[in-house]
Amino acid sequence: MDMLNGGLLGKIIIFSLPLVASGILQQSFNAIDVVVVGRYCSHQAMAAVGGNGPIINIIINLFIGVSIGANVVVANYIGRHNSDGIRKAVATVGALALISGLALTAIGVVAVRPILELMNTPADVIDLASEYLTIFFLGMPFLMAYNFGAAVLRSMGDTRRPFYSLVAAGVLNAVLNIILVVWFNMGVTGVAIATVAGYAINALLIVYWLMGEEEPLKLQLRTIKIYGSEMKKMLRIGIPAGLQGMVFSIANIFIVAAINSYGSAAIAGSAAALNFELYCYFIMVAFCQAAVAFISQNYGAGKYDRCRRAFLYCMIMSVVCVGLCNLLIVLNGRWFISLFSSDPSVINYGLERLQYVLIFQFLASSYEISGAALRGLGYSMTPTLLVVFGTCVIRLGWVYYLGSRAGSTYLELISIYPITWVITGVLVLTAYLLISHRLYKGKDSSAL
Repeated sequence: MDMLNGGLLGKIIIFSLPLVASGILQQSFNAIDVVVVGRYCSHQAMAAVGGNGPIINIIINLFIGVSIGANVVVANYIGRHNSDGIRKAVATVGALALISGLALTAIGVVAVRPILELMNTPADVIDLASEYLTIFFLGMPFLMAYNFGAAVLRSMGDTRRPFYSLVAAGVLNAVLNIILVVWFNMGVTGVAIATVAGYAINALLIVYWLMGEEEPLKLQLRTIKIYGSEMKKMLRIGIPAGLQGMVFSIANIFIVAAINSYGSAAIAGSAAALNFELYCYFIMVAFCQAAVAFISQNYGAGKYDRCRRAFLYCMIMSVVCVGLCNLLIVLNGRWFISLFSSDPSVINYGLERLQYVLIFQFLASSYEISGAALRGLGYSMTPTLLVVFGTCVIRLGWVYYLGSRAGSTYLELISIYPITWVITGVLVLTAYLLISHRLYKGKDSSAL
């Protein structure tokens, strides 16, 4: 895709739609897992599989952040037509994917049980959750190969092939869930094996496609190595993004730990509702990735007017699309939650989260799109610090306050989400407007 010339809105939509579908499919890995165990096992098994999102995110977000850095660096080189830089960046991406995948497997397997214990995971859930997560983290090399490889493809405007690989992975995951859980009664072990198998086919397809690319974007396994200058650029952008995700997940772990105190039905209901939050969130992420790719390429080419318009289009599309999906799910909330469980108590907890959290989720676009735009401009630490304060610090303070007060309710606990979305949105959007105005001031890109 030529991101530097021609109409922007149509290209952003074409770029984003496969990403929306990809995000939905990727989230479907966990959603299918939760549905299968919720229907064919117990609500304890459903809690064990569905309540692990913050634990997974806290361990892998740092490396996913680095893949965002890879996207920005490759896209910027493409905008500058720097073939040598592209070649070195792709080789560095391959090495980072391999190293991070192996490191995550080692860290995850060792840290799973202690983290579950720190979260006050109920006794009837902890063994099942530990079993699921241990197998899940064995698939981290595959997940990292996909994330880093897909970042390279997105940097050149290709969002279709990552989507195709996720279709193949999603079908395999669903089929294996039925075979291993329904037919062979393997419970959470079967669900975890199916998920890892999906990650494996994902990775193999992405690597195959990158190896078939033309120079300088071609991935050659024999030339994979870390180039110091490229790695520094990726880490400068990626580590703050990853740290933001990690700290964000730490704050959510404290919230999950508080939810755990309400019992396994609350965990299961919250996990069911969270799936729909994540589905909508991936719509937002698609426009975030569009903002990163379009802004970084055009900023590298000196086309500042296109940077401004790309930000505006991504923000409008995110707010509208996420808001409509939020409303659709909330209006049909009971039916959506009942897909995961028929237990009345689980459904009630899930509905509360939909009606008091999901309905306001579109507000998070204010800081997600602004933060993505800042990273596309090369400013990664600023949105990280603001998001950490606006969401994580405030959420931790809220959990501490409720914990010190007798009789606090589940609804009071989850109400902190929309409050922090508003606060963080004001902070990050203001930072973007100030920084972008300074960068673009006095520069007429129309002559470039």
